[in-house]
Amino acid sequence: MHPRQLAFALPHAESLGRDDFLEGPANAAGLALIDSWPEWPHRVMWLAGPEGSGKSHLCAIWAEQAGARSTSASALTTTEVPAALATGTLAVQDLKAGDFDERALFHLMNLAREENAYLLFTSRHAPVSLEIELRDLRSRLRSVPMVSLQPPDEQLLRALIVKFCADRQMNIDESVVNYLATRVERSPAAALEAVKLLDSEALRLGRPATRALAAELLRQPISD
Repeated sequence: MHPRQLAFALPHAESLGRDDFLEGPANAAGLALIDSWPEWPHRVMWLAGPEGSGKSHLCAIWAEQAGARSTSASALTTTEVPAALATGTLAVQDLKAGDFDERALFHLMNLAREENAYLLFTSRHAPVSLEIELRDLRSRLRSVPMVSLQPPDEQLLRALIVKFCADRQMNIDESVVNYLATRVERSPAAALEAVKLLDSEALRLGRPATRALAAELLRQPISD
């Protein structure tokens, strides 16, 4: 009996440069927003889209070209606001209801207005859908212009699968891409989970990441 091969969850570097961003109709508006900086319609903008739609990648592109800092909404505190805004450009990522300090965010928006700084908020939701207790903050956020990212079309989904495999240095052929693209939910997050599962199981079993292996795995629900 052969010993079971272990697959270690090693970190994989995701390519987040401008040239690595895969553009399609679903995310063209978001990329246009980033590329148009500093000629934004408003110094504070809101980028909304589902999980895995490219919000973090767009923030990374903006950080590179604008010298922007980045923080998660949940990590922002009132005392840290001045330092976070030191470069005059800040991305505040992943705003979720009940998961951020409302007073810190309101202080940030006030300071940004005073200093003519740029803010980019990202969230899976539109500002109007967030339950916010602080009335002045709620009013301020709902006035922020929003750009939306949509789920990918089939062509973009296939391109994302190829990119996710390349990020993990996986050798696959077109049949694997075609199979995954027609079997997973049409979302970047679902495509990434499928690629991660295929990679980890190929390593564990000592098998190549083939269409046959993908077919075996996708007969069952994909889980973390």
